[in-house]
Order: sequence, then structure tokens, then C-alpha cells
Amino acid sequence: MDTVIETRALTKAYGAVKALDGLTLSIPRGGVYGVLGPNGAGKSTLFRTLLGLIRPTEGEASVMGGRIGDPASMRRMGSMIETPRFPPFMTARQVLEWLGRAHGGVARTDIVAWLERVGLSEAADRKVRGFSVGMLQRLGVAAALMTKPDLVILDEPTSGMDPPGIQQMRALIRSLADHDGVTVILASHQLQEVQRVCDRVAIFNRGRVVAEGRVSDLTASGERLRLSATPLARVLTVLGDRASLDGDGVLAAIPRHEGPAAIRALVEAGVEIEEARWIGADLEAVFMTETGWTGVKERPHVG
Repeated sequence: MDTVIETRALTKAYGAVKALDGLTLSIPRGGVYGVLGPNGAGKSTLFRTLLGLIRPTEGEASVMGGRIGDPASMRRMGSMIETPRFPPFMTARQVLEWLGRAHGGVARTDIVAWLERVGLSEAADRKVRGFSVGMLQRLGVAAALMTKPDLVILDEPTSGMDPPGIQQMRALIRSLADHDGVTVILASHQLQEVQRVCDRVAIFNRGRVVAEGRVSDLTASGERLRLSATPLARVLTVLGDRASLDGDGVLAAIPRHEGPAAIRALVEAGVEIEEARWIGADLEAVFMTETGWTGVKERPHVG
């Protein structure tokens, strides 16, 4: 598997707290890869380490085949980490022209094209001091992409956006992967959006990866058979402790390959089945299970 990022036993300690704790991770080239975790899980620390902004305490990592900080590798990478800040007296167009010069020059036609792709064409000549958080996010994404990187890291790109804006950003992220050939690494707390847009995800907790894989595989592990049938009491009797009431139906925790046999057993027991369908676990349920999240912050926020 061709990879864009490799980490081996990567550790970053702040005193007694380990923001990254022996992290080993391989991120494949191509597609959209989600990095998830509660606050303090180590996501931002990983990104800052990969960008050469902080040094790891132990371990090593490579980006685009080069070591952290290698100029050739860094030039093939774009990023937006947290809410970006720009000189307030500049317009959106001037910001990109200014940053473009710092990168060695970006064609004005490319700047126009990226302003359009992120939905800022009409606001291109407005000063950014009047921009909303969502508009600043759009400008930050354009700044990360205008050099046409092979790899881009986007940290909470839909923060502050309304539902139409979130949908537009989702479409942009998918088009980057599907049509531009860019590998997108996406961090977001909006798990439904991650489930819609990502091909693979890694779930972080306490500086380690606790689950990793294709979204479809992770959610399939929590699949249930939902039955609308009568009488419900007989359904529960036949299926035993693998079944539980779910409103006016029953949820059965059985493997997919056992579904036909279970339905036959119900029919033979005189159960009338109106509907039987498989329901996959959503990414939020997988996230909660893997992180054991309770809503209580259990350690300092360092990630």
C-alpha cells in the first residue's frame, strides 16, 4: 500500500502528559482520510508534528516519503490547522496573492479559480476583517490548496458554516480526492459529515489509535436486523437475548449470514413479518464505543 504518512512509535510528552503515546499509523495515498477523537486525543499534536511546528519526544515520522521538515516533501503539502487568521486590512484576493508570493508565485487565474471553488468569488474584494468564521475557513482552505499540493490536512474546515456551506465543503473535499488526485486528511467533530465524505478513518484516544479502517467496515461491525412483526412477544421468545424492543419493532444482534435462518424460524413460529431490514451502526456509535467518551474531560487539553 502506497502511503503519504507513516509514524512509528511517535510520542510527544508535555511533562507527565503524553499528547501522543507511541503512535504508529500508516495513511494511504488517495481518497479522504478522517482523523477523529475527543479533545486532547492528540490530533492537533500529530498535525503540528507532521508540519514540523513541534518536535516529537520520541519516535519518527515521514511525510510524502521524506522526513519531517524535508523541503521537497513540505512543498507537496498544504494545511489549515484550526481557524486561520489573516491581516484584517487585506481583501480575500490580496491575502491569496500575498501568500502566493511567499510560496514563489501563484498565477492570478489560479487564485480566481480557488476563490470560486471555495465559494468566495462574490466576497473576493472584501476586507477580511468583516468575514464570518465560516468565510475565514473557506479562505483558509483556498490558501491551503492554491499551490496544488498532493496532500492537504484540513482541521475542522466546516467550523462556523451553515448547512449549505457544510454541503458545499463536503462536495469540494470529495472532488479534491476524486478529480484532483489530492489525498485529503480531515479532522472534524461533525461525525455525520465524516461518515459521508471519508473513505477511511482513524479514531484517536489518549494519544493512541484505538480503531482504524474503512468507514463501511467500522460501521458494519455494529449492524443489526430490525424487524416489524407481530406478535412482538413471540419474536423476542424465538430470538432470545439477542433481541430487544425498538419502538414498535425489534432489533436483533445477529450476523448477516444468520438472517435467513432467523427469519425462517420466526415464520415457522407463526410470526407475521411486515418488514426486515439491516441497520448499520453510525460512526458516532463506533466513536463512543471506542473512546469510552462520557462527556467529562478526564485530562488536560493538549491535543
